[in-house]
Amino acid sequence: MADERAVTIEQFGLGDRRIREFALLPWRLYRDDSLWTPPLNMDLVGNRLLGTKGLLTAEHPYHRQATVTHFLARRDGRAVGRVSAAVDERFNDFYEDRFGFFGFFEVEEDYDAAAALLDAARDWLATQGARIMRGPGDYTNATHMRQAVLVDGFDTPPTVELTHNPPFYGEFLERWGLAKVKDYHAYLIDLAKMPERLGHVADGVRKRYPNITTRQVDMKRFTEEVRLIISIYNEAWRENWGYLPITEGEADALAESLRPIVDPGLVRFAFVDGEDAAVLGAFPDPNWALLPKRKWYGDGDPVRLMRLLRVRRHIPRTRLMFFGIRPAFRRMGIDALLFDETLTHANERGYTTTEASMLLEDNEMILRASASMGGERYKTWRIYERPLGDAAPVAGEITEPLPPAAGEE
Repeated sequence: MADERAVTIEQFGLGDRRIREFALLPWRLYRDDSLWTPPLNMDLVGNRLLGTKGLLTAEHPYHRQATVTHFLARRDGRAVGRVSAAVDERFNDFYEDRFGFFGFFEVEEDYDAAAALLDAARDWLATQGARIMRGPGDYTNATHMRQAVLVDGFDTPPTVELTHNPPFYGEFLERWGLAKVKDYHAYLIDLAKMPERLGHVADGVRKRYPNITTRQVDMKRFTEEVRLIISIYNEAWRENWGYLPITEGEADALAESLRPIVDPGLVRFAFVDGEDAAVLGAFPDPNWALLPKRKWYGDGDPVRLMRLLRVRRHIPRTRLMFFGIRPAFRRMGIDALLFDETLTHANERGYTTTEASMLLEDNEMILRASASMGGERYKTWRIYERPLGDAAPVAGEITEPLPPAAGEE
């Protein structure tokens, strides 16, 4: 519930000492939530020893294209919420518009604090010339970034790169004046109950199109393979809502983050007459091992990484993270081939479930395919937006002026 003490807002940029407090705040907010599973801290604040460039550091490739700032809400000196604001020039150039994004949204069950944070993000975005405020997510709602707020399916843990939050987040965002712009769904598929007709369809495709060949990812050439994935992605997803081409820098960062958990048999390519046509990528879910245990020895990155490395070949669940067919090769049945081969490998390795997720609510083809494989919709995430012309404060009073943004880019 709201506190009678005033909410104060602090603004700061990349490189400020408060970035670490910003990154770690959810560990306190979710201390009683047994399902919450955060990314590794080094994915956010980096790790000099390992050479990782966290998303909240100026060295991350994202910041070559964007201007960002960050806000913490405090009551009596105690942080009670956070939010970021970003203007992604590459996204805006691609869509020929002026979007401003809010992200990293986390807050106690305190509407006044949430409103003060959203007010601050809105006001800053307006000064940057943004026409629409959209979010939440990380910095931006591009399809390949961690994004959206969970609005259904709070009783199960998130899989890798997906968000988890209390039900009141959506309520707060709508109360403040944001409106739904798009939903994403997740389907849970029991691999032991996959319909037999999938194999029959795949056999028919093999007979009809002998010029289609497939193979799994080559781990000896993993960086090059990731570039091939991105090449297919950047054509296959081009018409999807929220799509933004992935850059080589982002591809390299993705390769390093995925390498430790790749099961090569779950990442497969299809070729037609030798030309790359499609890719399917499923991954053992590292969140199964990274779920905080709240033990006396803590849940720091080294502890969670050792746990992941110890059990990574025994993780029972997978997430289907990407699947795309280049437009010239659609309606040939390539999807059935790749799904059938991946299912065969998954059954041989002992995986029990897979989650097909972040499926656009209006992508009927993919939703029908997920349902036809026995999938059941079990989670929904939502993206919100609001025009920035109505910039009058809605709720929540900032009782102290914003301090200058330290290191703001």
